[in-house]
Amino acid sequence: MPPICNNMRRLPLLRHVSSMFTTRNLCCLHQRLLARSFAILPGPRCASTAVIEHVQDLSGPEQRLLSRMYEGLIGGQRASLAESITLVETQHPRKKELAQVLLQRVLAYRREQERSNGGRPLAFRVGLSGPPGAGKSSFIEVVGKMLTGRGHKLSVLAVDPSSCTTGGSLMGDKTRMTELSRDMNAFIRPSPTSGTLGGVTRTTNEAIVLCEGAGYDIVLVETVGVGQSEFAVADMVDMFVLLIPPAGGDELQGIKRGIIERADLVVVTKSDGDLMVPARRIQAEYTSALKLLRRQSKSWNPKVVRASSYTNEGIPEVWAKMESYRDTMLSSGELQARRRAQQKVWMWSLIQENVLSHFQMHPAVREALPGLEERVTRGAISPGLAADLLLKAFTTS
Repeated sequence: MPPICNNMRRLPLLRHVSSMFTTRNLCCLHQRLLARSFAILPGPRCASTAVIEHVQDLSGPEQRLLSRMYEGLIGGQRASLAESITLVETQHPRKKELAQVLLQRVLAYRREQERSNGGRPLAFRVGLSGPPGAGKSSFIEVVGKMLTGRGHKLSVLAVDPSSCTTGGSLMGDKTRMTELSRDMNAFIRPSPTSGTLGGVTRTTNEAIVLCEGAGYDIVLVETVGVGQSEFAVADMVDMFVLLIPPAGGDELQGIKRGIIERADLVVVTKSDGDLMVPARRIQAEYTSALKLLRRQSKSWNPKVVRASSYTNEGIPEVWAKMESYRDTMLSSGELQARRRAQQKVWMWSLIQENVLSHFQMHPAVREALPGLEERVTRGAISPGLAADLLLKAFTTS
């Protein structure tokens, strides 16, 4: 990556949440992003940007960097896609701004493609979740090899848990996909959670957009091993698939509200050998349990199927169910509506994350925090009172 000049004119960073949400600042920020994304990078120009004057906030090296990454990305270059995802995942303030410029351009390119396709999405997003040891990575490799053999371009965003003590991550998911990782029609990107809850990373949703811009028509998102309520991936994909092992508990687990009622398809994995009988039992129990839950869609009833990544039994049937779901939801218009609703969900998710970050970095909060923490640990005041005092210091300064 070319070096970025330190003496360039920088965008004013938002220092306080209170000033961040004024109408004037929001409009200015929106115009800057639009101007930079449409006026600087090549490609079709949006009519709404015609009234925006030239904005020269990017230095020459930055403009060349973004142009190179954008051209390589839409050209299907795997290295440019990997570099773009790295830029999106960064925590550096300036590079985060550059990432938003790139994303705006990719979004405009994708909208042009969808418009030429009659408004129908070109890519199919599938989220895969389940408890640890359910066989998610093995399932993805078998399904992925089948799909690339049929002419699809597949990208896999594999999220790996980070250590709560050291912050490190093993990134072992790609290691399990030995055959798929060598397939030139497949792109596998492991990413650490870095403390983000819900089984996905903070930037998974943006990485999906970049993969679609690079021409991948199927995007699989493999989450970390999750429990009953961690299903953030369901708010960023078209179809949510829950993988459960044959020893996944009784039918009461299927009735419990939470992750099961967000699933569009339930796959009982490892359905082979001695586990064939318990797999059939779990399939029957979950099929009965799903009938007791409220339907999410008017057009689709969740299904429960069995599959084995070891013998490949049931794998084509699983993909056939996924295709049936996609066709049904597209014809009813629910898939497009679901994507629109997801954008609003993730906007508020990022707002919550950034508000917390601004709160923690606020000068008044940082000044009062050590003393209040010490008083809370001594039992002098309650945690609730300390939180109220910090919020008051944040809002009044």
